[in-house]
Amino acid sequence: MTPVKLTWAQGADRSLAVPLYETPGAAGADLCANIPDGSVEIVPGARALISTGLHMAIPQGFEVQIRPRSGLALKHGITLPNSPGTIDSDYRGVVGVIMHNTGAEVFKVKHGMRIAQMVVSPVIQARFELVETL
Repeated sequence: MTPVKLTWAQGADRSLAVPLYETPGAAGADLCANIPDGSVEIVPGARALISTGLHMAIPQGFEVQIRPRSGLALKHGITLPNSPGTIDSDYRGVVGVIMHNTGAEVFKVKHGMRIAQMVVSPVIQARFELVETL
């Protein structure tokens, strides 16, 4: 297993679970909304940046991909507009998830709710060469 180090952001609710694989065969670990002072409502057609309350130290040569949860997409029309979102190994800011409500009803993101999945993936950087013909 590849270690990804985590720290809590200032003001985050530290009682929430860190990313967790729900089953032994899961590719993605669940990320939770960290909104200690309540919830965020996303009206139909709107987007919101939801904090996870976490900073990550992703090893060089890896990235974290942020992906939608299929249940939220099917039941409520909630998706991630930049899916998959990429967190680079040199990013140390608070991890946020951009959520988009494509549904017909207001969606309330509650504190502690599982809002996305993160997948740790290897990265290969290419060397780009401009040539006369291919």
